Amino acid sequence: MIPRETVDKILDSAQIEDVVGDFVSLKRRGANFIACCPFHNEKTPSFYVSPAKGIFKCFGCGKSGTAVGFVMEHEGLTYVEALKYLARKYHIEVVEKEETAEEIANRQRSESLFLVMDFAGKFFRDCLKSETGRVGYAYFKTRGLEDSTIEKFGLGWAPVARTSLLEAARKAGYKEEFLIDTGLCYRRDDGNVVDRFYDRAMFPVHSPSGRIIAFGGRTLRSDKAVAKYVNSPETEIYVKSRSLYGIWLARNEIVRQDKCILVEGYFDVISMYQLGIRNIVASSGTSLTVEQIRLIRKYSQNVTIIYDGDSAGIKAALRGIGLVLKEGLNVKVVLLPDGDDPDSFSRKHTLEEVQSFLDAHEQDFIGFKSDILLSEAGDDPLKKANLINDIADTIAMIPDPVKRSVYADSCSTKFGIEARILFERIRRSREDMLAEEKRQEETRRRREELASGLEQDGQVQGDGQTHGGPGQEGRPVGSISPVPPSGQESVRLEDPLLAPCEKELLGFILEHGQEPLEFDRDSEFYIPDDRPDTVAEFIDNSLSADDVSFSNTPYRKVYELYFSMYDEELTQTQIQSRIMNSEDPEVAAVARDILVDKYMLTVENYRRALTSVATQLIIFVPKSLLAYQVKRLDKMYRELSRSLAAASDPEEQTRILSRMNAMNKARATINNKLGRV
Repeated sequence: MIPRETVDKILDSAQIEDVVGDFVSLKRRGANFIACCPFHNEKTPSFYVSPAKGIFKCFGCGKSGTAVGFVMEHEGLTYVEALKYLARKYHIEVVEKEETAEEIANRQRSESLFLVMDFAGKFFRDCLKSETGRVGYAYFKTRGLEDSTIEKFGLGWAPVARTSLLEAARKAGYKEEFLIDTGLCYRRDDGNVVDRFYDRAMFPVHSPSGRIIAFGGRTLRSDKAVAKYVNSPETEIYVKSRSLYGIWLARNEIVRQDKCILVEGYFDVISMYQLGIRNIVASSGTSLTVEQIRLIRKYSQNVTIIYDGDSAGIKAALRGIGLVLKEGLNVKVVLLPDGDDPDSFSRKHTLEEVQSFLDAHEQDFIGFKSDILLSEAGDDPLKKANLINDIADTIAMIPDPVKRSVYADSCSTKFGIEARILFERIRRSREDMLAEEKRQEETRRRREELASGLEQDGQVQGDGQTHGGPGQEGRPVGSISPVPPSGQESVRLEDPLLAPCEKELLGFILEHGQEPLEFDRDSEFYIPDDRPDTVAEFIDNSLSADDVSFSNTPYRKVYELYFSMYDEELTQTQIQSRIMNSEDPEVAAVARDILVDKYMLTVENYRRALTSVATQLIIFVPKSLLAYQVKRLDKMYRELSRSLAAASDPEEQTRILSRMNAMNKARATINNKLGRV
């Protein structure tokens, strides 16, 4: 672990124009630098670097961030790796924090497992080139693979003898326990240790950082009694549901093209890659998982799924669509001609022909489902109604309300259904889905608490509430999690209704948090005091008085992290820098969204900036807080309306109506205030 003071020294030393200039030819334009963006193809420069603010921003593809974020994005490094890269560049010694004995043991064990896998990878590659592997090499050649492709993907051969790898590893000094723990070998019932892989063509599976974490072995025998594939079991370094075949080679191209092509098998990836389509990965024979989709989301929001045109391929595509949409990604589907898979299709056509086919046959999920299911429905009105409901339920999975609305309008137009009917179906379906997720989460939480022996005291733990203003104890700090190689992590918002207000309040805090709010004596917000509240204190005190915290987790994390540093009396600039360079990808993404565009002032923004900031703050900060109150009341009113519709007891109905009436009065009072402020 790199000590905080070393991290701060690295961040303070890194000059954005110096770092970016190592990779991109920059030209000065006024106070900034411009260039053609390194993350997407363009002829007219839209990539700006601001030395004054220490940030970059591409107005073409939207990528933005700090020097650390640029190195992560461009070089495909983790947060810590990017820091070490900058430390080397600026000759800063990194003395990592002393690890505990347990941490050292765990790290050394993981490294030992990786080293054993690296040895196995080399062993299988060497065997492929030897006399024992000639049948494997011939097989790869019959599949149309070039030597350079075989080398790039690290393909190999496992010899016929059941102890070939075991004996070679022992001779090289590797411990038997690590061979077993990686799944390369296993102990039989008779106590003997043997190789898991033998007499098979070998496909190494890599982590995003390029380490071998697993293998797949394909038999060349036609014997039906022999399993076609044998795969590594899950281990400490390999979880199948979190891995994608080819991600190591594809990740940079996925970022550059802002699209990931998803296929099913090893050869689908290899053949398409050899043809020239490099932004391609495979789910490796497993049904697509949420973890795999989230891995893709680290590099791009856009996924094109290519499946075989047979019935199994269609069913797999239908399964995958819902999962991808639910995670907030944009999904397109391509069905290949029946009888073809991506491997065979790519070997029959040129790169231009394949790309033209993909461009011409990409469909959004509405078009795809319509074409597939309408053919089954025929003229049956009930089947057609079921199809429309099925599509509406799929739309309901999309977390972004704007995208849901756009797809709903598209579906309404396509089928000639009144939009309000479709929106009502989507609303009910989404409410049911969220309620079921909440129920499952509550069940899971209770099971975990019971399993760990926790006693229930009726309190929800870890709700993220803030308690008190700056300087008071009890404020939780935003959690730090490992960051993906891409610095462009998306932000998922759970409460779209309150999100705009929360973002606006957070914007005031991040931009002007330490500026004083000097209200006039006749203002209702004026408090006689020697020192007026800062913007951050005013907002925090207002929310704390109502015992309110942000509903959207990403905004709440940034809010809490800001005040943890505010309490340490760091300057506003220091806080901004630390948050934008946060190890937590969601925190950094929120800060970029709020701050980066503000730094890149347009002419209109410049005119507005000429207006007194102090004057704007005393007007708009209270207004934003009042608007937030109204939105919260709106949300509670809607919840009460649903409760009223479900209530059957007359007394309960009366109580709910009374609360709704009180909320209406409160909303009217706040709206009157909004008109006066």
